[in-house]
Order: sequence, then C-alpha cells, then structure tokens
Amino acid sequence: MSQFGKFGPLVGAIDEGTSSARFIIFKANSSDVVAYHQKELEQHFPQEGWVEQDPYAILAVVKTCIEKAVENLVALGGNPEDIIAVGVTNQRETTIVWEQGTGKPLYNAIVWLDMRTSSTIDKLLDTVPNKTRNKNYLKPLCGLPLSPYFSAVKLRWLSDNVDPVKNAMKKGTCRFGTVDCWIIWNLTGGPNGGKHVTDVTNASRTMLMNIENLNWDPLLLRFFEVPKSVLPDIKSSSEVYGYIADGPLKGVPIAGCLGDQQAALVGQMCLQKGQAKATYGTGCFVLYNTGDIRVNSTRGLLTTVAYQLGSNNPPSYALEGSVAVAGAALGWLKENIGLLDTAKESQTIAETATENGSVVFVPAFSGLYAPYWRQDARGVICGITEDTNSNHIVKAALEAVCFQVRDILDAMNEDCGIPLQVLKVDGGMTGNQLLMQMQADLVGIEVIKAGFSESTALGAAMVAYWGVKTDIQGVPIPMTSGNTYAPKISDDERDMRYKQWKMAVERSLGWEQN
Repeated sequence: MSQFGKFGPLVGAIDEGTSSARFIIFKANSSDVVAYHQKELEQHFPQEGWVEQDPYAILAVVKTCIEKAVENLVALGGNPEDIIAVGVTNQRETTIVWEQGTGKPLYNAIVWLDMRTSSTIDKLLDTVPNKTRNKNYLKPLCGLPLSPYFSAVKLRWLSDNVDPVKNAMKKGTCRFGTVDCWIIWNLTGGPNGGKHVTDVTNASRTMLMNIENLNWDPLLLRFFEVPKSVLPDIKSSSEVYGYIADGPLKGVPIAGCLGDQQAALVGQMCLQKGQAKATYGTGCFVLYNTGDIRVNSTRGLLTTVAYQLGSNNPPSYALEGSVAVAGAALGWLKENIGLLDTAKESQTIAETATENGSVVFVPAFSGLYAPYWRQDARGVICGITEDTNSNHIVKAALEAVCFQVRDILDAMNEDCGIPLQVLKVDGGMTGNQLLMQMQADLVGIEVIKAGFSESTALGAAMVAYWGVKTDIQGVPIPMTSGNTYAPKISDDERDMRYKQWKMAVERSLGWEQN
C-alpha cells in the first residue's frame, strides 16, 4: 500500500444517466466515496414522443465531471495517480451513430424512452414469417420482444430516415454504439485509435446479440438489416478495454462496464442466484439474478445478461421487468397538473389522504411495459367519487409504482418458481418512506433500502477494480443496509387492492387506436 497516497488505491466510476452524469472516486474495493462531481444533462423533445440528446454534450458533461472530481480529490490532499482503474455505467439502449474518421455524430442520440420507432416496429412485424406479427419472434435468440425501447429498432429507424446515416453505412464509415461505447471510444482516443467496444450487458439490450453465445447474431443482423461493420466488439463487463488518452486521468485503464440497471444489481451485491433489486428513478427497473441459467419468461419479462466477470468466465443472467413511469408520474403531477410543487412533497400530501378513497391511477402515458407490453395503453384514473381530492391522486401515483413492481415480482415468481424473500431497493424515490412502506405492504415481503445511495456507480467501480485485480473477481464487499420495511396489512387487504389495480389496468388498454 505504501506507493499510494493518504486514501490508498482509488477507483473512478463514470455514471452517465438520462438526466445527469457524475464521476465518483471510491477507495478501491469499498463503498467509501472520496470525491465526486455531478452535472445535469439536457434532453430535447423535437416532436411528441421523441427524446434526444446531443452526443457531444454527453461527452462534455462526462469530461467536466472527471476534471472537477479530480480537482476535488486534489483539494482533499489526494493524488489522481492513485486512481488505478475507471469503470463506466450508462443509460441503456440509447443509440448513437458517428463517422469513424472524424468522430462527428451523424444524428442526435435517440434516448431509450423515445417512442418514434412505433412505426418501425409495425414494419418489422410485417416481416415476421407466416404473417403472425409475433412480437416475441426473436426472443429465443436475444431474450427481448420487439419494442421501440431497444437499440436495433432505433438504428433501423436511423438507417431508414436519416440520409447521412444511410450513406455512411453504405460506405462502411458509420459506427454505432450505446452510450458506454461512445464514451469509451472517445476517452481512449476517438478517431486516433479509440477502442470501439461495448460490454455484454449493454450488447444484450440491442436485440442484435445472441443471448446464449454472446456474439452478434447473423440472423438478428439480417432481420434488422444492420451491417456488421457498424458494430463494436463485445467484451466482458470486467477487463481492460483501453487506456484514457488525455486529460487528468491520462494512462488510466478503463477496466469495467455495465448498463446502469446491471450496475445497480452488482452495487447492491446481488451476486447470487435468487437475489433481486429494484431501482426507483424516472422509471423503475427490477432485476432478478438467475445465475448461469437463462430463464425464458412466459410472462413478458426480459432475459438479459447480469454481468460477465472476465472473458474466461461464464456470464450470469437476470430476468428484468421495467416500469416506464415511476418518478415520472410525480413529474407529471407537478409540471402538467400542478398538484405538487416538488416531488419530495408527495409523501406529506399522500399521508393526508383519507383512507376512504380507493382511487387507482394507471400512468400508462406511452403504453405499458412488463409484463403487459401494450403500446396501446394510456393513462387512466379510476374510482373517483365526490369525496376525491388532489391528495388521493398523489397517493394513487405513489401506489401505482408499487402495484407495477408487484406485477413484475408476481411474473418473476411464476417464471422462476422460487418466490422472492426480500427485495433490495435503491434510487432517488427510496427516500420516500411512505412509498417504501406501501411497497412492502403491496408485495407482502420485506423491502430493504440500500444503506448507500450510489449503488449504480459502485457497481461500475467494483467491475473496474475486478478488471485489474482478477484474483478477487466477484467477491462481494460488506455493505450496511438502510431502513427495512415489513408489510403491515393483511393478505386479504393486499389482494383486494391488487384486484382493483388489475381492473384499472384492464380499463387502460386499447385507447391508442392508430
């Protein structure tokens, strides 16, 4: 240890989310944060349902976060030379295309929750053999249903609709990547020898990787008409991909990479089969570690890669269910309806809602994700009476998050045959104690909040550390838990309220006819 400064060896984590990016410097192999910097990231909405970001802005924000966090480290008496590895975690599925020779983006990044590709999905469904229009046609190969969410569909939209992309693909100069890939390529040199790589977790969200052999699949490439030349090399989640080319961390290896939800699974130390976590943010994502077994869901869940620690080790898989609208429902109540001044108020307001209101809110603003996968669903509020007031609607928005998580956990239990005993939770909304108690009540198991709020960044730091210290790969570190919430309502009440939720979901389906 003597060659290191006052904090010992350090690991950096780039955490590039949808609304902000941060760079966090940890003491190696621990959850101790030494320094960090966070910066907001702008989103653009050129049309209804379209969500874009500027790829250069993403990169600039990441570089600023690294520079400022390193300045903070130095101000604390630390030495940037003690940073032995950097990991990357990122918003998944968001799609970027650029020109290989210059690094110039050929279009804005199309963000994961963008819905413009609904028409592309319709066209693709027409090409499914035997005219079945089966959205699960490719699921045996890639673990995913045909949905606007995934990168291959966004890439197909770009090649169909954007001439510079079409032309660069023809010339063989177009490069595609998810956000991790764009960051790594640029930090390792960009047009001057940058490494065009992604990891198995991000690749498993494109619809182009074979979920079994972890390679780009010729049949999938043919289905989406994607030339192999545009694609990055697929690597494990924990190995040295390349070295940072300039800036304050010049020469430091980038040695770990995970999609953000998989990073939270690792950061919550869900490294054993049968452990699960839910991350509550704009959306809510539930991942259940299924170990070396690929569970093919019959209940609308996704089969995804949880992580692969080193290229010689087998991958671990997960079942995933995603809720499109979690925190976003509170954002809607604040911005569109004016029922909240801040999302934080939701707890105080919901606590004042009288018990006699059984209002149910299904926030299906752009369809429902797992386990329904219904693009034609739209939001409904049911059970309104003359006694209903704004407090009931705020409370119903919180309960909607919990009911959607219950939908997913029920599907996981049926797919795996092993009911979950506890649910580990993290993300911004877990600060709402009422929400966490409701979650325990409505799923009927203990909910354990992470004692550490940066699970996602910690996951990236852990795989980066294991990428340079391969002898201890996959050894969990001790973590302190936050609050534990136990269910307080009876099974009968739980079942009655869930039945009402199911009735409301039924009423939300089939609204969008085009």
